[in-house]
Amino acid sequence: MRLFLRYIQALLFYGTYTVCTLIIAVLVIVARIFGRNASWQVGKLWGLVGNALLWLFCGIQVKIEGREHIPAEPCVVAVKHQSTWETAALPAVLPAFAWILKKELMYIPFFGWALYALGAIAIVRSNPREALKQVNEKGREQLESGRSVVIFPEGTRTAVGEAGVYKPGVILLAKKAGVAILPVAHNAGICWPKGTILKYSGTITLRVLAPISAAEVAEKKRSDLLAEIEEKIETACRAMGG
Repeated sequence: MRLFLRYIQALLFYGTYTVCTLIIAVLVIVARIFGRNASWQVGKLWGLVGNALLWLFCGIQVKIEGREHIPAEPCVVAVKHQSTWETAALPAVLPAFAWILKKELMYIPFFGWALYALGAIAIVRSNPREALKQVNEKGREQLESGRSVVIFPEGTRTAVGEAGVYKPGVILLAKKAGVAILPVAHNAGICWPKGTILKYSGTITLRVLAPISAAEVAEKKRSDLLAEIEEKIETACRAMGG
């Protein structure tokens, strides 16, 4: 019976969220006429509405920690990729940024068009060399325009308690652009795990960790920085049960 109720909750959530996503996507596209900042203000609704629906239908609360660590200037944000939640929720937490996303997402009607309007950077993951080139070139353009760049260094979602292979793109971009790196950890996979539509009541905690300054990024070796980011993020995730 409990499992049946979980499926009902999940279906109610997805049904309502899909409709809201379509409406928000259209509003984002229309708002782009007035500039990307206007689109971004509307785009924040994805995170805010999604979190509200998670609480309403699934009994999931959201807690944000460490906002004081968010730099005033643009930076490269390295985020744990454990769920679908963080992709939509981050606009409600961070200042305007550009996601690094797989190109396939841009083909989704309305949703993909809205991502394009928001300035998302689409990469072809099947071609790692070309993908890295796109990250460096387009990511640097975004940073120079005053927007941060969000990268999921593992590249794909991992299960709770697991760590994927952290790729060096986040380090290369930060070094080339001369900016800080902001690690972000969370435990969203506990409530919104990958591979199932089911949601589990509880609290999703997103923790913004202390940034690695631009000076440190410039001074330290690429391998040392990558290891440091992985340790910071994974340690924080484990502390939150994720």
